[in-house]
Amino acid sequence: MKYAVVTFGCRVNQADSFVLEDGLRARGLTGAPAQDADLVIVNSCSVTATADQGTRQTIRRIARDNPTARIVVTGCYATRQPEDVAVLPNVLRVIGNTGKDRLLEELDAEGLAGVPPSTEGDGPCGATLHPGLAGRTALALRVQTGCDETCSYCIIPNTRGRGRSLPLDRVVRDVRMAVDAGYKEIAIAGVHLGSYGRDLGDGTTLDQLVDCLAEWPADVRFRVSSLEPMDCTPRIIERMADSSRLAAHFHLPLQHGSDAMLGAMRRPYTARAYAELIGRIHDRLPAAAIGTDVIVGFPGETDADFARTLALVERLPFSHVHVFPYSDRPGTDASTWGRTADGATIRERGRLIRDAAARSSRAFQSQQIGTRHRALTVEDGSRAVTGNYLKLAIPPGHLRNEWVDVTVGGVPGALTGI
Repeated sequence: MKYAVVTFGCRVNQADSFVLEDGLRARGLTGAPAQDADLVIVNSCSVTATADQGTRQTIRRIARDNPTARIVVTGCYATRQPEDVAVLPNVLRVIGNTGKDRLLEELDAEGLAGVPPSTEGDGPCGATLHPGLAGRTALALRVQTGCDETCSYCIIPNTRGRGRSLPLDRVVRDVRMAVDAGYKEIAIAGVHLGSYGRDLGDGTTLDQLVDCLAEWPADVRFRVSSLEPMDCTPRIIERMADSSRLAAHFHLPLQHGSDAMLGAMRRPYTARAYAELIGRIHDRLPAAAIGTDVIVGFPGETDADFARTLALVERLPFSHVHVFPYSDRPGTDASTWGRTADGATIRERGRLIRDAAARSSRAFQSQQIGTRHRALTVEDGSRAVTGNYLKLAIPPGHLRNEWVDVTVGGVPGALTGI
């Protein structure tokens, strides 16, 4: 029996899909392209209308190309609009996020997922982990899910629920299992990662988790996923600077450069505070990759508001910027406010931010040429990724999942490691 898992959205979804894939393999299934699979699990996203549309289009395409496929849909879109998903072609089951951790057991009960394993493993995926599974070199490990914030535009608290953290000893156990299985890079993921531990009631914090990872005895690199600006503490910055175990890589969503818009979004910081945080990081770790997210066309956004965002993106040392046109999400407060910019204006604002981001990215890459890094080989061994997230073409002769020491060469957009 053959399976495919199709994943949309964030690194948390990627981590969830890895758990599903490993569990399917433990049940005797073999991975295959979706057009050839007997069972297809679609792990959906709903952060934007485009994400919803992508899920629908993908399901229709799978059903067209593989008419006998049994499709199971989970994730945020399946949670938010289960009725809409259920009527799509070949959809056998719709299982929301609250049931995702038990998805395979539900399929077991119906005889749809191969032979259930006789015993459950001890690792984060419940089975045997190994690098290269489903084409992945690094492991995404979910340590937290859900969100208690109230951003006016975001539907994710509705689809993921309140913040929930894995106990620290469970995270340590999962990391140990992954390292023992051969993983050399682990991405620590959460929906609101900065809130890690708050719900446990035992004083656990993200700072404590980062301290633990910074002192890990094995030769492994940890990449901390997206952090809200207010959660990026001085302790985390210092640990990133002084530990070889932690990748010098920050992703800190800005969302907007206008305080008026940040207030309307209910983001708990100002543009000045955000800029000062980036300045502190850059001063302490000048080679760190710093990424961000920006929304254009938010309800009420004026030309002056947009100009503040553009100026901030042009000024700060970003290595990469994700630009999102505002997407109305029914059920959020912002969805009732109406639009104040037409589609052409929003597209032009997005283009200007992307152009500024491209200049910033080229400047960051130019500054890295000639620097020396330890990098991990990926794909077929012909490429490697540094701690500060430079993706380098390297000479032949390496396998996937090897450490290599490289000097960055080439030109921005086509970097090499020699």
